Amino acid sequence: MKRRIFAPEHDAFRATVRSFLDREVLPHYEQWEKDGIVSRDAWSAAGKQGLLGLAVPEEYGGGGTPDFRHSAVLAEEFTRAGAPGLALGLHNDIIGPYLTGLGTEEQKRRWLPGFCDGSLITAIAMTEPGAGSDLQGIRTHAEDRGDHWLLNGSKTFISNGILADLVVVVARTTPQGGAHGLSLLVVERGTEGFERGRNLDKIGQKAQDTAELFFHDVRVPKGNLLGELNGAFGHLMTNLAQERLSIAVSAIAAAEHLLEITTRYVKEREAFGRPLARLQHIRFETAEMATECAVTRAFLDRCIEDHADGELDAVHASMAKWWATELQKRVADRCLQLHGGYGYMSEHPIARAYTDGRIQTIYGGTTEIMKEIIGRSLLG
Repeated sequence: MKRRIFAPEHDAFRATVRSFLDREVLPHYEQWEKDGIVSRDAWSAAGKQGLLGLAVPEEYGGGGTPDFRHSAVLAEEFTRAGAPGLALGLHNDIIGPYLTGLGTEEQKRRWLPGFCDGSLITAIAMTEPGAGSDLQGIRTHAEDRGDHWLLNGSKTFISNGILADLVVVVARTTPQGGAHGLSLLVVERGTEGFERGRNLDKIGQKAQDTAELFFHDVRVPKGNLLGELNGAFGHLMTNLAQERLSIAVSAIAAAEHLLEITTRYVKEREAFGRPLARLQHIRFETAEMATECAVTRAFLDRCIEDHADGELDAVHASMAKWWATELQKRVADRCLQLHGGYGYMSEHPIARAYTDGRIQTIYGGTTEIMKEIIGRSLLG
């Protein structure tokens, strides 16, 4: 079905993104995976190409284009290229809104130009060893010491954790913490007491640095409080819909791309003297996946359109996130099976997509959390 949500400027942007991938990402990606981290040069190149800070106002060095469809194009093309390691979506769509929506004028002028030119890479630190989706369990805390906050605690599974120059930390700023006692504190590279642990060894997304972070008596200036004191819970809830939609967009793009690869493969691969595509089982498998992708795509495009118009709510974002990511997981598994032994080889794109995509049903809120949000909205 022809997609109807994109205009000529989005198509032109898609061509720009593909050119950037061919020139600045794909020739280096294998080395990045071996290194376990992306080169900072790639971030600078993305900034020069105008791929960072798409929604940031032009006065701060951004693209001044808040239309989420540009972000959707970026997510789709990076997914189809099999290059999740350069986490532009995390930077643009998840952390960017906190800086632009909550930052003071001084903070915006201090941080956003580097955010947009690639010299300032960002991360957000929520997850802790004992607290994942449950923000009530956060133990990292900050004491008010007059002219600064004294931050102590640790975080784990932090994407961009090694590269990040600026980390938005969720911390307790009241003894009880919880929904009304959390704040967002910005910790900058080089701050005394801020240390990075291991670059964690994951089963997929090898090029994307994911780290442990440690804060020991870190003095955070009062000017680095982002948003309202004790207002982090509300700030986080406001931005989660876009985060979950971004993950869903990459999920359906991955499923569609895997189906394209597999369709070509079964037409060429022979078994028992004829192409696999001649077998009824293969045709049924392909038909089922194609139908599930088409139905999901229709819903996701509607969500993208609604979000671009400022109308997407948390419930429908949660529906999009859990459904599309679970579909991605199913399609990856079925496509790998149809490739047989070749699908199990690490150098094959199907194998890489299988491991790279497995995290999708976990980060940004697990499938179970998404169902809980939807269920509560229906049943109270």
